[in-house]
Amino acid sequence: MRVTFCTDLDKNVVVANCEKRGWIQVGPEDDWNIYWAGTLTCRSLFSVDSGYRMNDNQIINHFPNHYEISRKDLLVKNIKRYRRDLEKEGNVLAERGDSKYLHLDFIPVTFVLPADYNMFVEEYRKAPQSTWIMKPCGRSQGSGIFLINKLSKLKRWSREANKNPLQPQLAKESYVISRYIDNPLLIGGKKFDLRLYVLVTSFRPLKAYQFRLGFCRFCTVKYDSSVAELDNMYVHLTNVSVQKHGEEYNALHGGKLSVQNLRLHLESTRGKEVTERLFDQISWLIIHSLKAVQPVIATDRHCFECYGYDIIIDNKLKPWLIEVNASPSLTSTTANDRILKHKLLDNIFNIVVPPSGYPDVRWNKIVSTEALGDFELLIDEDILNHGNHDDTASLDRHSNRSANFYRWK
Repeated sequence: MRVTFCTDLDKNVVVANCEKRGWIQVGPEDDWNIYWAGTLTCRSLFSVDSGYRMNDNQIINHFPNHYEISRKDLLVKNIKRYRRDLEKEGNVLAERGDSKYLHLDFIPVTFVLPADYNMFVEEYRKAPQSTWIMKPCGRSQGSGIFLINKLSKLKRWSREANKNPLQPQLAKESYVISRYIDNPLLIGGKKFDLRLYVLVTSFRPLKAYQFRLGFCRFCTVKYDSSVAELDNMYVHLTNVSVQKHGEEYNALHGGKLSVQNLRLHLESTRGKEVTERLFDQISWLIIHSLKAVQPVIATDRHCFECYGYDIIIDNKLKPWLIEVNASPSLTSTTANDRILKHKLLDNIFNIVVPPSGYPDVRWNKIVSTEALGDFELLIDEDILNHGNHDDTASLDRHSNRSANFYRWK
């Protein structure tokens, strides 16, 4: 059957993957089966005003309100609500010790400004001179981020934002302010974070897969936590969009290291057991960040989504969730990047399109091991809810991550 695709992103990786399958590119006004869209396009398509209704043979790469996890303020709000709800239920996952969550402590202490200003000040005064990082809620690629270690600096920024007639949006824009992870794990003296890809094919029931081939993004300048370097974003921000302008940027490797090589480095320096524990904790935080937004995401059987997770590891090998991107960059900065992103798209299409090769939302979304490629199952609530995990065949079809989740649940 003829399969048509549509995209509003000028990315060769999308078009090349679709054309390789023999799919035919059409415009948004034509009859399309698969739409790889930007977030704004998706929002307008799902808006009440558009009146657009998808048929059973159409799928799109975003959920209607994907921003519940990708907007920095909403992610924090949803995780905090998730913890409170579990606490009310008396769930063991919400256990506390020394006022911290023992199992759900995977985001830094964070407040939304200006709404939470008084709560932030109260927290700040417990440890004056501590470093905090300010991020605008609705922006990406490191735009508008800065660090503070004095309350006076925040007050000065607030006054300037309110009186600047050229940028009135600064006064209205909400920010998140988070305790800065000032003890990051360093390799070669440099700070880095992890970019991991997570594919969600359904939120209710939750079905999610993690891509094995993520990468680390490094700063170009050696880490220095001194006050003198507080404004040097080449020391503190790992975003490629920031680092590529630095004098030390190496275009050959793009300041990137594969997750496989990170794993090998950690196994040789810290040991295999603690490395395995770290990666299990990363899977744990991804699962629970998804469960935190599960009640509020408008799940739709026409939708799937590939999220870009940004995670920082501290020097005690504890992972911290920094943010989640609804449109992780498909731009290739190196040859390895291009290979990884082509494989990512190819594997995604293998999972979201039924074995027949023709999109159909009535499909039960049971994916064969062969179709997973470099993805591994993170969680499938269908298996959990129906007790099928005792069935050997089911476990053979799915990843060990599910077995881990039975323990975590």
